[in-house]
Amino acid sequence: MLSVVRVHLPSDIPIVGCELTPYVVLKRSDNSTITDDVPESAPIDRCYLRHKWYRIQSDKKVCSVHPLELATFQCLGCLKAKVPTSKSYHCSSRCFSDAWQHHRVLHDRAANAINENGAEEEEIYGQNTSMNNGSTSVYPAAIVERTSGEISFEIGRSKKYTPTLDDVGHVLKFECAAVDAETKLPVGQVKAILTSRVIPAPTPTPRHLLSVNGVDMMGRSDLDGRTSSGTFTVLSYNILAEGSATSESYSYCPSWALSWPYRRQNLMREIVGYRADILCLQEVQSDHFEEFFAPELDKHGYQALYKKKTTEVYNGIAHAIDGCATFFRRDRFSHVKKYEVEFNKAAQSLTDAMGPNDNIALIAVLEAKFSNHVADTPGKRQLLCVANTHVNVNQDLKDVKLWQVHTLLKGLEKIANSADIPMLVCGDFNSIPGSAPHSLLALGKVDHMHPDLSIDPFGIVRPPSKLTHQLPLVSAYSSFARMGRGLGLEQQQMRMDPSTNEPLFTYCSRDFFCTVDYIFYTADSLTVESLLELLDEENLRKDTALPSPEWSSDHIALLAEFRCKSSVSRPRR
Repeated sequence: MLSVVRVHLPSDIPIVGCELTPYVVLKRSDNSTITDDVPESAPIDRCYLRHKWYRIQSDKKVCSVHPLELATFQCLGCLKAKVPTSKSYHCSSRCFSDAWQHHRVLHDRAANAINENGAEEEEIYGQNTSMNNGSTSVYPAAIVERTSGEISFEIGRSKKYTPTLDDVGHVLKFECAAVDAETKLPVGQVKAILTSRVIPAPTPTPRHLLSVNGVDMMGRSDLDGRTSSGTFTVLSYNILAEGSATSESYSYCPSWALSWPYRRQNLMREIVGYRADILCLQEVQSDHFEEFFAPELDKHGYQALYKKKTTEVYNGIAHAIDGCATFFRRDRFSHVKKYEVEFNKAAQSLTDAMGPNDNIALIAVLEAKFSNHVADTPGKRQLLCVANTHVNVNQDLKDVKLWQVHTLLKGLEKIANSADIPMLVCGDFNSIPGSAPHSLLALGKVDHMHPDLSIDPFGIVRPPSKLTHQLPLVSAYSSFARMGRGLGLEQQQMRMDPSTNEPLFTYCSRDFFCTVDYIFYTADSLTVESLLELLDEENLRKDTALPSPEWSSDHIALLAEFRCKSSVSRPRR
């Protein structure tokens, strides 16, 4: 007969909106073990599995900021504004005071609850009170047991369960039993596992879109990517692959916040909330792209393009490959052409000398579906070239980084020489401002005395005179450094490095806050209209670094809004 040997949950702490999938080990009659689900429709050894989820309800409330602490304070303003009750609790007066500005944002959001942003968040995090977490709806929940002041409610009958706001502060119980297919009675021992108290998903501080032309846009927290008909928005974001998000590397991050089931939901909430027209994501694992990002973003109107690296990474369970994913809104753009760059292949003759080099770039040519009022010829096709790349991370391989950026730019120059087309170059370049790769991007050349050029054991970037390009590239975020004074702009300029005109950081680890992510654009064909505000280092340091419960990557997202200029013919070489 079939028997349940063990049940296990990937994370002991359940979070609202993050699906729980128990790992179940079964023993067959021949003593072999399997981990497959066994539904009633396909029994094994004349048995199938029966799953049940329970909420063990108590009167204890938990802090919305420190969910492992019991609540002692409650925000009455949240109750009046009808903010979800779980977000109103705090563990101390200091906790409540520190979070007051965030409460004001929650109250304002609740007052405008009809807007699309609220609907999106509810959809992503499952903020509903009805319980339909299994093949059989169990709402209203059945009271199955009362012991020592606690009440157990049956809340689900499938293997997976997604906690709701009703579960916050309560322990969940999962039961799994082998059931005789004929008698429908359990056989053998029923295995059960208890979780910690369910905690609410943290609500990140909203990031605003700031105009670079003096127009106040501080109130615009619910980005829609469509300030006016002739503009579009582009997001670049390294989301941190699951295989790289280890507790050894990020010991300061709580295990539940580092788990992929939580991080993927938090990342999706953040990405969808920006409502960018074009998304350039790095470190997207191939399995996550196929099983999660592509289908989920398809629901939000995005078409997907993907290019994976050429080397697998081990994620603790199986080997996976990460890569670059570019998404665009189908109602704003159509796909014209795709180019894939494998730096390994581009340097085949140098591969043995340089060692493994699995980095890639994904280039997409898109056609705008919206009208561009500054176009010279009404009805003329408005094309856009978007490059999405992830450059080698090894800080000792400065020559490889520079060679990869140079190779990408030469490829883009060929596209530019075939058509006058606006270009965006986005990604994680793993190169700080002032480095040789950054100089090549921003200045079009590398000074022959640049210190990075001294590290070139195989001569792959010699002579320095070849390290040039003719694309008029400018870093989008340098616009912050060039702006005058205005509401919110002084704060952003304090988060810029005046010596480089780049953000002080886009990558945040315990020991290393630096800028390695960029959105470059061709300044002769595009102009920056607005930028997503930068984050404050002091606030991030409260959680030591990134990732954190609030932000689920060790990088921050960059977003810029652009407008196409009147076409200007570039000199062709």
